[in-house]
Amino acid sequence: MMKKMTAILLSIILLSLVPAAFAETENLKQIIFCLDWTPNTNHTGVYAADALGYYRDEGLDVQIVQPPENGAVLMCASNQAQFAIDAQDTMAASLDLEEPLNITAVATILQHNTSGILTRAEDGITSAKGLEDRIYSTWDSPIELAMLRYCVEKEGGDFSKVKLIPNNITDEPAALRTHQTDAVWIFYGWSGINAELSDVACGYWDFASLSPELDYYTPVILANNDFLQNDPETAKAFLRATAKGYQYASEHPEEAAEMLIAGDTTGALEDSRELVYASQKWLSERYIADAPAWGIIAPERWNGFYGWLYDNGLTVHDLRGKGFSNDYLPGE
Repeated sequence: MMKKMTAILLSIILLSLVPAAFAETENLKQIIFCLDWTPNTNHTGVYAADALGYYRDEGLDVQIVQPPENGAVLMCASNQAQFAIDAQDTMAASLDLEEPLNITAVATILQHNTSGILTRAEDGITSAKGLEDRIYSTWDSPIELAMLRYCVEKEGGDFSKVKLIPNNITDEPAALRTHQTDAVWIFYGWSGINAELSDVACGYWDFASLSPELDYYTPVILANNDFLQNDPETAKAFLRATAKGYQYASEHPEEAAEMLIAGDTTGALEDSRELVYASQKWLSERYIADAPAWGIIAPERWNGFYGWLYDNGLTVHDLRGKGFSNDYLPGE
């Protein structure tokens, strides 16, 4: 009899908690955050903020979604997602219109451009000029090729001597090992670390060290402009929680890497634990780097890159001073 009474009492208590739980969920504001790619260590701070309850503490229910075929930017511009990820270079096309897309970069994930050119170590390509008479795999993007030309010519090289082929590479070290290519553009935090873990001896040089104009922001977090105007406090709440997530990932790379793997609904990261942990360790020092706090976009660097694009005829409009805001970051 006592056991039955205890069971009934527990059932009553549990049932009484259910409406409260539903009410708590209903009171949370729904936010959709669209990734730029499959989950990776650029995204760790968002997954950490979710796993640690930082979003819920701010009254938010954040849904992390994969980008659709037409891309994360259009999803954000149409307010199907309040936030999304892009990069300053690819974002230029969205701003360089008579009617720019309805987006603003509200935080940078990394403080510096960590991209550059990966090569075979045995070829001795230690600089941009070394690409002469070598095969480079290109996405055939005007900005990509203009940056590469700029770097080659800055070192006195002849860009016409670089042999361009389409970039259909999914495994950069393997492509170098099999001589599918001699050089490919990578983001070091993932592909460069992958090369370190491979059995291929690779060389590397980066754009940021070659020219300050090319030390642009990639990746960045975008927000829908109407959402920012209509609900700035929710935008600030989201970025407060996200900043805490990236701060945690900076200080606890192993734990944050595990949160990323656990939160990855695609399951792709489960078989890449060594890469995820090594990448997370490398990026943990670069989320904030030399900035006062996570997420801050320095106007002079943002404008320096967009000024370079305009001066080189890569945009129709002068985009300096456009497309970004620090107003929604903590402390701003």
